[in-house]
Amino acid sequence: MEVIMERSAQSAAQLAAEQVACQITKNPQSVLGLATGRTMEPVYAKLCEFHEKYGLDFSQVRTFNLDEYVGLPSDHEQSYRTYMNNHLFNRVNIDLTNTRVPNGMADDLEAECQRYENEIKESGGLDLQLLGIGRSGHIGFNEPSAALYSRTRVEVLTRVTLMQNGPLFGGSAKMPHHAITMGIATILEARKCIMLVTGTETADVLAKAIEGPVTATVPASVLQFHPRVTVVLDSLAAVNLSHKEYYRWAQEQKLDWQRVQYPPLHASE
Repeated sequence: MEVIMERSAQSAAQLAAEQVACQITKNPQSVLGLATGRTMEPVYAKLCEFHEKYGLDFSQVRTFNLDEYVGLPSDHEQSYRTYMNNHLFNRVNIDLTNTRVPNGMADDLEAECQRYENEIKESGGLDLQLLGIGRSGHIGFNEPSAALYSRTRVEVLTRVTLMQNGPLFGGSAKMPHHAITMGIATILEARKCIMLVTGTETADVLAKAIEGPVTATVPASVLQFHPRVTVVLDSLAAVNLSHKEYYRWAQEQKLDWQRVQYPPLHASE
């Protein structure tokens, strides 16, 4: 697991966006796993800037979102389809038919989960998965006690998650209590994962995920098993890490070919 500590939330989001942009540049037909939430908004804003300023081309990119609330129509203001349309899809040259978000209104939710899982496999799998972390330690909506071999399914949201996201709905009682989420095993099959974490809100559980034991009570800790995970943090999110000096030193020792750089040197301003 590579841990990169940036000084600010802005520079952390910039670096995460650069990693995504480099993946698309390297493979214009990339299959991306996408996340939502406030932490991701500056990442998508930066990707839109790269599209407008440097011509970052999304025309052949395919995407799969991590999750969606059960019972929300796609045009609901708090649906993740609406979020993605507003923050990224409608602002770049992506083909909307190549974007996938679980259907939380499906008549047969179990069949919808299997269909989603099948579509990911048929696409050739995820080249890069973008992740955040919730206060409960969840990735996607894989809440504590989620099976580490789980696949796309309906998950019951914890009270912690309801309290975290409830204000967006006018209170936790008004928000859906279930969501369709990619499973942990599905996420682990992505060829590369980038987890972006900023602020102190999840600093405690983040330290457990990075430096603690792998356990279902902290679902994000399973990323320790993935061979290519980059965790990008700001100084506030890193406050509880025990090995900060080593992470800084390791970053300084990276070889030139290991460093991410976007836009390319030849890009015009």
